[in-house]
Amino acid sequence: MKILQLCKKFPYPLKDGESIAVTNLSKAFHDFGCEITLLAMNTTKHYTEIEKLPKEFNHYREIHVSDIDNRVKPLGAFANLFSSKSYHISRFESKDYNAKLIQLLQSNEFDVVQLETLYLTPYIDTIKQYSNAIVSMRSHNVEYEIWERITANTKFLPKKWYLEHLTKKLKKFELTHLNDYDYLVAVTDRDLRKFKKMGYKNGAMASPIGLQVDRYVEKQITLNGKDISFIGSMDWLPNIEGLEWFLKEVWPVFSKQNPQVKFHIAGRNTPKWISNLDLANVVVHGEVPDAIEFIQKYPITVVPLFSGSGMRVKILEGLALGRVVVSTTVGKEGIEANHGEQIFVADTSDEFVAVLNDCMKDLPLMQTVADNAVALIKDKYDHKDNARKLLEKYKSILLSDAYS
Repeated sequence: MKILQLCKKFPYPLKDGESIAVTNLSKAFHDFGCEITLLAMNTTKHYTEIEKLPKEFNHYREIHVSDIDNRVKPLGAFANLFSSKSYHISRFESKDYNAKLIQLLQSNEFDVVQLETLYLTPYIDTIKQYSNAIVSMRSHNVEYEIWERITANTKFLPKKWYLEHLTKKLKKFELTHLNDYDYLVAVTDRDLRKFKKMGYKNGAMASPIGLQVDRYVEKQITLNGKDISFIGSMDWLPNIEGLEWFLKEVWPVFSKQNPQVKFHIAGRNTPKWISNLDLANVVVHGEVPDAIEFIQKYPITVVPLFSGSGMRVKILEGLALGRVVVSTTVGKEGIEANHGEQIFVADTSDEFVAVLNDCMKDLPLMQTVADNAVALIKDKYDHKDNARKLLEKYKSILLSDAYS
């Protein structure tokens, strides 16, 4: 099967959930004998030096990139107030990217063109004009839902008003183009139900984000110590929002009760206010060379998310490494883990403090939950199992089209 994968940013390095999700699926496709071609935007915000890719990043038949400046600019953001277009989407519209897409479609016959996230939707007309391939949307989350939650959690009224304005246009775009896809791949059953409730009528399935499970399990070690970690892309607003809340509402209380415990923070594009934190027992590492190694060092990982949608890959990574993960209901969404069995769920500061204190007192409980987490990842979130099921669906569609 020949697959063209379209991405709004280059899926390397593997330091964020989207890059991990894209790379793991495409590697699994390759292992199953598919020819995968990548057309990715190489954005100013997440620029990758293609010539420095490691040798093991070799699962693509061809790699094509288009440089794009998608930074949020004050003038552009202001001008969008008077436009009907979604500013979220328009920042990813590129004539150069569209031209390279046309060239690829004219010189190849693809079976599937897979769009990674809603932001590639503006290129569907081009795909359908130059190709008969299945147009598949792999939706990593319900995009407008993230921004509705961010808006609801914003207190500063002028910013809240502007976010409401942006979110309404993003929601309108997402709903308007909902049935432009031939096939929809949601990363959770919960998201799939929501898309159908929103009015999606074409073929669809839920296909969870998968991990290269062996890569994590082979590095699993017994829980040791009591320190706590947080890791996430610091240019993603829900991460900043959750971390700021944890530092303000949870850490002062917990740290006073447990002065021997340190809180370790890591993530790319760490803002200065976090780098310059001067809080007792808080260690800021900035961007670390190896996220897996960082998570592995500390027995407890916190993921205090109150916005977002889809699945949190950092939670999957923590579970796969046999760490104890404490997250919110929103953070755990889409992951088949149960409170007190494979994960701990806390939604208030009191609940977070209580759960963390329980972990401090009961190492056997922590180890049981961690062991259960590894078993869950092995059973439900192996990237090859998920890729195989998706490929079988694509093949059945192609076969039915051939005989229709």
